[in-house]
Amino acid sequence: MTEKPKLSIKLAKPRGFCAGVDRAVLIVERALEIYGAPVYVRHEIVHNKRVVNRLRDRGAIFVDELDLVPDDRPVVFSAHGVPKSVPLAAQTRELNWLDATCPLVSKVHIETERHYAAGRHVLLIGHAGHPEVIGTMGQVPEGAITLIETEADAMAICPPEGELAYATQTTLSVADTADIVACLKQRFRDIHTPHKDDICYATTNRQTAVQDLAGEVEHMLVIGAPNSSNSQRLVEVARQAGCPHATLIGGAEDIPWAGLDGVEKIGVTAGASAPEELTREVIDAFDARFAITLVEMDGLEENVHFKLPRALRSASEKA
Repeated sequence: MTEKPKLSIKLAKPRGFCAGVDRAVLIVERALEIYGAPVYVRHEIVHNKRVVNRLRDRGAIFVDELDLVPDDRPVVFSAHGVPKSVPLAAQTRELNWLDATCPLVSKVHIETERHYAAGRHVLLIGHAGHPEVIGTMGQVPEGAITLIETEADAMAICPPEGELAYATQTTLSVADTADIVACLKQRFRDIHTPHKDDICYATTNRQTAVQDLAGEVEHMLVIGAPNSSNSQRLVEVARQAGCPHATLIGGAEDIPWAGLDGVEKIGVTAGASAPEELTREVIDAFDARFAITLVEMDGLEENVHFKLPRALRSASEKA
């Protein structure tokens, strides 16, 4: 019997689900328990096929717009947040709607509205077309926010006269965002800043863990979906931190075996919307081919929890 080649795998910590994702998934699960199937969900509840398919198997129906939701069924809004027009439309139709927007995204929405009410033009740092950016820009009238994606945008932007403020998408690269913010502060000395950094704790913690791990491994595997902003940023952070071979994979089926020939040290992490079971499946796939040594790095313990919407808590208490 051929002896398996040796391979060292180091797991990043923290990794995987954040409190906002946990809450969003639980909202759909609890709604299914209370109201029965089907429960409609506007857009993917989080950016992960495994999570979406599991909820679909339990009776969740994912739709692009409210027009596809029957009048007599509940609908859940995704963790990324929605434009203000969406809940208004749901109220007009008297739908039973549940908001799974991450509370840290809601914080950005609230601050954006406050800036608008104070007469400030908002510069939003984020990625065009991302659901979170669409949701944040939809909190105020069109034209009240200017999107900035790069440092070059920050250098070139010519905002309207008057007071300015900035906000950011919660899942950006911490380092890249800091460069953009520095540019804005240099150009606009009196720009209003967030009361607390908009990039969420989970994004920051996962990027810090990858930075610490990148120098110890030859290849970094990031488990996450292609449309997951925080997962994409982890790949970028790994490369910037000294691990040029960093790959985004959806799960064990995407492991780039050919590209790992001769590699002896691998790092593994997972984006904030990737369940831990995907990490375990990746480890099992390596275990079938290699004699692995598995170590989890020392890292932060995350103990953040967000409450469910009041409607679900009260319904649970009555059940």
